[in-house]
Amino acid sequence: MGAPVTPAPEKHLIKKYANRKLYDTRTSRYITLDGIAQLVRDGHDVRVVDRDNGKDLTQVTLSQIVLSEEKRGPASIVDAGGEMLHDRGQALLDYVRKTLNVPTDLRHQVERRREGLETMADDAIERALRRLRIPTRRDLDRINQRLDRISAQLKKVGTSDGKPGGGTARGSRKRKVSH
Repeated sequence: MGAPVTPAPEKHLIKKYANRKLYDTRTSRYITLDGIAQLVRDGHDVRVVDRDNGKDLTQVTLSQIVLSEEKRGPASIVDAGGEMLHDRGQALLDYVRKTLNVPTDLRHQVERRREGLETMADDAIERALRRLRIPTRRDLDRINQRLDRISAQLKKVGTSDGKPGGGTARGSRKRKVSH
């Protein structure tokens, strides 16, 4: 005898109506949030869409299911048969995680592209400022650093030539305040 054949999971398209009713197009019946949760626990693929505009509501619906399961608390787990319900709850949670989580590599790829776009924008702005002969922040930082170095050198030269106040070109002298 060969290995048992496991049927492929059924795909259920659930349409949500304006009156908040949910309709399973596969079984041609209305279904509750608990019914959708059971489908997920049983391994079926579920997709929920707005009947009027086709907007995907799967994530929102699964979030509602998880929230309602959480509200019931541990008492419902004990009442319904402990371990079996826990396993089914884990299957539901795994499905929700799979549906809601964005893969890490995709998140990193988006972050890298965002950084690349920021760099490109900064470079384009800097080139435009140069064409207009407007100093960039980097230019101003360099000028300030040069001014700081020149000022430090002037102070150094001013105190080493023996003249109070640094011996400026106009001959103006500042009094040194003794502390």
